[in-house]
Amino acid sequence: MAKVKRPAFRIGGQSVQAGESGVVNLALPGLYTMQNALNMAVHVIHGKQDGPRLLVCAAIHGDELNGVDIVRQLFKRKSLKNLRGTLVAIPIVNVFGIMQHSRYLPDGRDLNRSFPGSETGSLTARLANLFCDQILFQCTHGIDLHTGGRNRTNLPQIRAELENHETLEMAKAFGVPVVINSRLRDGSLRKTAGEHQIPFVLFEGGESLRFDPFSIKSGVNGIINVMRHLRMLPRKRSANQSREPFVANSSSWVRAPTSGIVHMHRSLGDSVRAGDLLGEVTDPSDLFTDPSVPFTAEFDGIVVGHTRLPLVNEGDALFHIASYDSPQVIEAELQSFEDDTMDDD
Repeated sequence: MAKVKRPAFRIGGQSVQAGESGVVNLALPGLYTMQNALNMAVHVIHGKQDGPRLLVCAAIHGDELNGVDIVRQLFKRKSLKNLRGTLVAIPIVNVFGIMQHSRYLPDGRDLNRSFPGSETGSLTARLANLFCDQILFQCTHGIDLHTGGRNRTNLPQIRAELENHETLEMAKAFGVPVVINSRLRDGSLRKTAGEHQIPFVLFEGGESLRFDPFSIKSGVNGIINVMRHLRMLPRKRSANQSREPFVANSSSWVRAPTSGIVHMHRSLGDSVRAGDLLGEVTDPSDLFTDPSVPFTAEFDGIVVGHTRLPLVNEGDALFHIASYDSPQVIEAELQSFEDDTMDDD
């Protein structure tokens, strides 16, 4: 009996046949000049054999660029030629925002607070609706790529709702040491995916409007690890895959106690104990007495994010600390992970 060929993958009215790859350009609302059409490029690799349909998307926030290069480097991997299932990759979701170096869309809304959107709503709601109907709801698993926000940088980490077993296994398989059990926010892509029983993890690493080689390489390796876990690619035990991640069930920002110039004494990946000095805020207008206001860690943990801007107002977020009982052990593991990642060519 002849083997039945796997059905084509259809998106945006186009088809990608089994064993083939292609780019589908989804039409977006045009610019107000009326002369410039915009498209969202959706890259599809549709394997010959059945398997999961994995969505990998980047630049939901238009100023977050690491994910764009993660997707580019992912598609250079020769192992994708032997893919089971389907890979759906979008290097730039927020085409409008990336043109303006902006987190938001032209209507001022945050796309990642607007899912599942509306066909008749605002520009952002319409983009969210298009993304869900044409892309998300056709996939069985997902990875969303992000960086720190404006003037913030993040340690490579996974954020996920870990009560879902499949999501937990994906988070562990990704291979970064730090995993944060993160609640689902209203309007987020993760929450919409969860409501449709689509296991979904979010990768954070680096800062907006900059490329960070360590975060990019961590992201590429992590996606490959997840694809092996899902049996989309042959399993191959590596140093990163053998790591059991450290799960934090809570995290919190330490905020500026006063306004001024912040001098930081800790960096990404550093371990801290409650009461440890994190930095101090000084008054640039008083050079004679040079008063400073110190600020300290409120609990034991690891620095997973911090501000990149030394000018702060009272209440500004300075250090993001993930809570852990044995932070020194995790700090050592993070250093080993960075060394292995950057040495693995």
